[in-house]
Amino acid sequence: MAGAYDAAVAGGVEMMGLLPMKANRMGKDEKGPRFQTRYPAGLIPQGVSAELIASRFEISRDQLDEYSLRSHLLAQSAITEGSKLQDIIQIENQGRVVQKDEGIRPNSTLEALLSLRPAFYTPEMAERFPEISWCLTAGNSSQISDGAGAALIASEAFAKENGLIVKGYLTSFSVVGDDLIMMLTGVIPATQKLLKRAGLEIKDINLFEVNEAFASVVLAYQKKLDLPLDSLNVSGGAIAYGHPVGASGVRLFAQLIDDLTRRGGGRGVVTMCESGGMANATLVEALGK
Repeated sequence: MAGAYDAAVAGGVEMMGLLPMKANRMGKDEKGPRFQTRYPAGLIPQGVSAELIASRFEISRDQLDEYSLRSHLLAQSAITEGSKLQDIIQIENQGRVVQKDEGIRPNSTLEALLSLRPAFYTPEMAERFPEISWCLTAGNSSQISDGAGAALIASEAFAKENGLIVKGYLTSFSVVGDDLIMMLTGVIPATQKLLKRAGLEIKDINLFEVNEAFASVVLAYQKKLDLPLDSLNVSGGAIAYGHPVGASGVRLFAQLIDDLTRRGGGRGVVTMCESGGMANATLVEALGK
């Protein structure tokens, strides 16, 4: 759109099985003295932010686990019913063959999810935030996983000249900074800003793809924007597939474009929360088959 490129490849990779998150920042003061002065109590882990969201949006443990089970069931159904998500390249390493996503658990049950202990509780955070009921677990949070993804983004003229099959159009964008403590709620104002820029309303969007960093993030998004659940993450999300951070953006776009295409085309919104209260949203328009 800036005119700098006719075509570009965007993507990323994350090997969370080998390198822990924030490995490049361990032992360093990445924020600096001015930040420490403004926020003497410091920021909080994302899991605690997810707990605050559940508390302030009045989302129960049952609702979180029911949504998480939905993610696994929809992911399995999407693969079974011909989603592009089944087109996974088989990899062999030291005699072991990987040919499908290993995080999807279609045989999980609500009882099993409800039996998991809170993952982010600490006495310090419980004292700081007495309103938290501690209901975020490994089961209703995104999985730690490895992944890679890449997407070819081109101008319409370049696509036509080179005979490329156009899967969809990226037509509007937004980036916002939201509350640093709540941190993960930025997807809400990012979507509102995006729709305002595009001159659209919620009813004009066919599908929404909201990264499932935590179940509370998606359910708060649904509640605040008053969305029908059947328009949201219709092929499951990171709770089932995993959230290899550098690769998740490509997966979200690929999934949404495929879901729209299989439904005859339409408009979709992709949005992802980020560290420090940042969030982005993109309007996607896809063609039918």
